[in-house]
Amino acid sequence: MAQTVLILGANGKIGSHAAETFWNAGWTVRRYERGTDMVQAAQGADVIINGLNPPNYHNWATEIPKITRQVIAAAKATGATVIIPGNVYNFGDQPGTFDEDTPQIAETRKGRIRIAMEQAYQASGVQTIILRAGNFIDPNGNGDLMSLLIMRNVSRGKLTTPGDPDSMQAYAYMPDWARAALMLAEKRAQLGQFEDVPFPGHSFTMTELHTRVQTHVTRRLRLSRFPWWLMTILSPFWELAREMREMRYLYTMPHRIGDAKFRRLLPDFTPTPMDEVMLCGLPADINPNKVVRPGNQTVAVG
Repeated sequence: MAQTVLILGANGKIGSHAAETFWNAGWTVRRYERGTDMVQAAQGADVIINGLNPPNYHNWATEIPKITRQVIAAAKATGATVIIPGNVYNFGDQPGTFDEDTPQIAETRKGRIRIAMEQAYQASGVQTIILRAGNFIDPNGNGDLMSLLIMRNVSRGKLTTPGDPDSMQAYAYMPDWARAALMLAEKRAQLGQFEDVPFPGHSFTMTELHTRVQTHVTRRLRLSRFPWWLMTILSPFWELAREMREMRYLYTMPHRIGDAKFRRLLPDFTPTPMDEVMLCGLPADINPNKVVRPGNQTVAVG
């Protein structure tokens, strides 16, 4: 019997890849239309993928709790399992390897909001899977860190590092994250009511990325620093600059995501090779093997 997934935020990084992956696996895929009745949209859904996120961190303190209440209500009304892309904001500034047992000691406002959000799901009684990942890498360049910042000027011979180039950073290749979400959804009956699942993805430094990309391009690539000083100047007038500054510490904090629980739950999962992931952000004029996927085949519901 076909299963149904409701995708919230189906045009974003998370939702678009989740929609394609679940569709290809034979699921019935619905797209939630913002502003409509989420409880109604969720009728008949077995799983809800929550890819909703206010653009540019806009008004998180109000919007994240509002979205959380809507999703919990929809899941309670239908019995659906909720899958959420967790992040590392919860852990605050504590370098190391993050897993489900790492203390959540966020000192930033956004980190505390994310902790409160997850606590609300845990207390709700709704089966919830937090698939926690590092920086998203979207091969379609859908507003991810690679396309917006790191690789933005690579055609002009510049790779931009947002922090210490030798700081280990955790990354999540979105097609891989979506495959893991599917695999967890298909074994949800074997999981607990609340599962915090670290998604190991790949970890590398900007220096390592620079070395790998340099071998693939003919011109000399310069590794330049992101102008955080400009974000400081613009912060009083530009919300995104202000919100980005709060998370600056992440890019100088060495970290990776542990894989023990993930491997235990999904022993057959095979990630995309790191070399392919590192090069996927190159523009098509430099990387002739770059493939931009077509739009997803999904069913919109009102």
